[in-house]
Amino acid sequence: MVQRLLLAALAAAPLAAFAGPNGLTTLPDTTGATPSSGLSPAPVQAAPAEPLPWYRPRHVVAQTGGGLGMVSAGFGYSLKDRLDLDILIGYVPRKYAGSRLSIYSAKLLYSPWTLPLGKSQKWALKPLMVGGYFSYTHGTLNDEEPNQYYRGYYWFSTDTRVGPLLGSRLSYALPATAKGRSRNLSAYYELGSNDLYVISYVQNLKGLSPVDILTLSLGLKLDI
Repeated sequence: MVQRLLLAALAAAPLAAFAGPNGLTTLPDTTGATPSSGLSPAPVQAAPAEPLPWYRPRHVVAQTGGGLGMVSAGFGYSLKDRLDLDILIGYVPRKYAGSRLSIYSAKLLYSPWTLPLGKSQKWALKPLMVGGYFSYTHGTLNDEEPNQYYRGYYWFSTDTRVGPLLGSRLSYALPATAKGRSRNLSAYYELGSNDLYVISYVQNLKGLSPVDILTLSLGLKLDI
């Protein structure tokens, strides 16, 4: 009888080694899988967007007015969301200028503040944009006729203009690109003038008001 009890105890010893805390027998894991801790895996964070090459435009832009064409369009670059450089080509039909005009321009604008609007954080306002522009106009009436006017007849350039700009921009956040870059669709206005208008105003303060020398442009800008 004693021998049978000893044999039963020896046979039960290996099974006791795998017994769980509730007394149930558990078998060893032979699959090589890592035991689960009972916690959900940490979410995978999206990789940051790759920086764009310096020469690739950051946005496209289209506008009307502003002395840069009845319609104009182009592309631009942004530096830290504060400084924008836009390159545009404008067009004015012969019907409105006496000759067909092509206007090539560059604008540089600085925005010191960006104000978020609403709780959704999708709307933002740049209340102040200041800067200037340079433009060259091809096709000015009589500009192509040699010897029509003696040298110095026009004391000012008939095809080159420079001037200040002042405006604001309202932006709406669009879904990010496939590569994770954020982008906005913006609408803006700009008040401007040019060197010839300012000089004419200074020389004729009684006949001109500041409104007479201002230009207005309205435009859209889309990040790409």
